[in-house]
Order: sequence, then structure tokens, then C-alpha cells
Amino acid sequence: MRNRCVHATLALVIAVSFIAAVPATALAYSPWDTSYTNDELMLLARVIYAEAAGEPYTGKVAIGAVVLNRVRSPLFPDTVAGVIYEPWQFSCVGNWMFNSYPNEESIRAAKDALAGWDPTGGALYYFNYHIVTNQWLWSKPPAGVIGNHWFTY
Repeated sequence: MRNRCVHATLALVIAVSFIAAVPATALAYSPWDTSYTNDELMLLARVIYAEAAGEPYTGKVAIGAVVLNRVRSPLFPDTVAGVIYEPWQFSCVGNWMFNSYPNEESIRAAKDALAGWDPTGGALYYFNYHIVTNQWLWSKPPAGVIGNHWFTY
């Protein structure tokens, strides 16, 4: 009986060690995480409005999800504002659209992203594939295309 317990414990330790060693995919906020503030919601909606005004609704949610995936990634600041205002990350920051009040669709898209919808599957980057020629962005592993944006990990 003792050998069975030892073997079961050893198998559990090995399984847990293996699971802990497998890299996790960065995901947007959990559907149960409602700890964001109204200021964070509106800031996220503003970046969605400015970056994805002409994109399909799923593309708008995807922009919000990328911001939230970055918040959770150790590669980026750990707040919505920190990610959005990080220098040279979002070309819209400071332009007239970013500084405008976002439309209702952008606010709804921000709420969907904050509720956990991530159409990108954990992407950390995106760019307009019609205009961007930056080889570093093109070299990133692709997550998919939504509208005019190419999403990458």
C-alpha cells in the first residue's frame, strides 16, 4: 500500500512539474476579473477608437485584447495606462482621434476585451499589413489577420 502512495505522489509531482514547465499563452483579463476602473475602460476604448475605427467589431475587440495581453506579459508595463503610454508602441497616442471621446462601439469592444474575449489567442503585437514594412514585426510568429491588422505573438 505504501508503494502505491509513493508512486502516486511521484506521478503527481512529475505531472505538476511538467505542466509548470510548459509556457502559457498570454490571455486578456479573466472573465471574472472586474477590478478595472472606469478610467481604464475609457482609456482602452480611446485606443480602440483611434487604432481600429474602420475595422470590424472583432478587430476592435482584438486591439483591446492585445493591450490587456501586454498588461499580463512580463515584457510590458503592468497597467493599461502603462502599456498604452509606453513610448513608440501605439502610433495613435496623442492624435486627435485618441484624444476624442470614443464611440459606443469602441466602449462596448473595450468591455468585451475586459470581460475576457480575446479573438487573437494571446497576441502581443499587431500592425496594418498594408503599410508596415518593419521586418522585426513581420518576423514575429503570426496569430492571425482580422480586418486590416496582422496579429502576432
